[in-house]
Amino acid sequence: MASTFSIIVGGQAATDLASAISELDIEENVDMPGAFLISLPVNRTSAGDYDMVNDTRLAPLSNVCITAAGSDGKTQCLIDGYVLSQTAHLDTGTTASTVKVWGQDASWLMNMTEQVKEWPDVTDGAVANTIFGNYGMTPDSGNLSDDSPSHTSDGHSLMQRGTDAQFLRLLARRNGKLFRVFCTDTPGQRTGSFAKPAVDGDAAVTLTLNDATAATLDAVDITWDVMRPSATLARQALFTDDDQDGAGGTVSDSGLDALEAQNLAAFAGQAVTSVLTATVDDGQELTERAQSVLIEAGWFVRCQGTADVGRVGSILRAGTVAQLDAAGSLHSGKYFVWSVRHKITAEKHTMDFVLMRNAVGAAPGGGSLLGGLGL
Repeated sequence: MASTFSIIVGGQAATDLASAISELDIEENVDMPGAFLISLPVNRTSAGDYDMVNDTRLAPLSNVCITAAGSDGKTQCLIDGYVLSQTAHLDTGTTASTVKVWGQDASWLMNMTEQVKEWPDVTDGAVANTIFGNYGMTPDSGNLSDDSPSHTSDGHSLMQRGTDAQFLRLLARRNGKLFRVFCTDTPGQRTGSFAKPAVDGDAAVTLTLNDATAATLDAVDITWDVMRPSATLARQALFTDDDQDGAGGTVSDSGLDALEAQNLAAFAGQAVTSVLTATVDDGQELTERAQSVLIEAGWFVRCQGTADVGRVGSILRAGTVAQLDAAGSLHSGKYFVWSVRHKITAEKHTMDFVLMRNAVGAAPGGGSLLGGLGL
């Protein structure tokens, strides 16, 4: 069975659009803006015009929300965004005429104006919360956790050159955080997130692979790749410290909990060390920059597949934790949901997903799969 879904335009349910759609595509991603594509048939009006092409509800910058619920009854707001583009295919007699309406999530509002601005005496998290507030978005509760030191005027104040979205994405990468704007269950209630990936807690959805009676997946593709750093040598001379050796050292702990028993270094059996130099004011900020490199590099396991909401019963959401069962001792366990592409028709709702993990299972006692390099 397909999920139940709704299209809401300008705060009003558009039941006629929902019943007419050929297909809905919604993509949510933790490190890119979410997007939607609504495919609709086109008909001629009594006046000889094309109906959906000139529908004012699908005009530029119209607010579109799409919600869906699985058999668990939990309504999910998959996207809350704005119409940015339209493609009309007009066919003789309109039999095969279609219109495709494309848009992005509300983070697009933060890309409308480039600016140059100084942010003195504030932390990165405080900057993010101020910017989110300027757009009526509710800051995520984790935005001020693991925050940067304050960028003081006597060292390096923080300079913005670019749009608010570009600026926050840059700061997020420096801090090992993810910048995104999303809605959870209520259209119009937008959350601005500038936080590290939340990998603790229980899984929101369980996906079962190889089980004769309880399987909810037919197949997955799982890739691991250890060609990435698991340690960082960071060193920098400071304006605020006369020590000629500067601050820093080797960092091998990203600060992010591992989702299984073997992290990258343990699994590979040999550390790979990168060198980082960054303009910072103190050792704490340098350590955080080094940890951000390790957090990004640490996602060395990638799982891709397609799930049907009718079989799973729940809807996968980017930024949550999912449990993969019956995939063997190495690959079963918790994963961070990196992206989900929802494809909705009147008959079904499928989810093309990408799950990421910073560890694999099994081992203690058995050594790493690679056995190290013998160095």
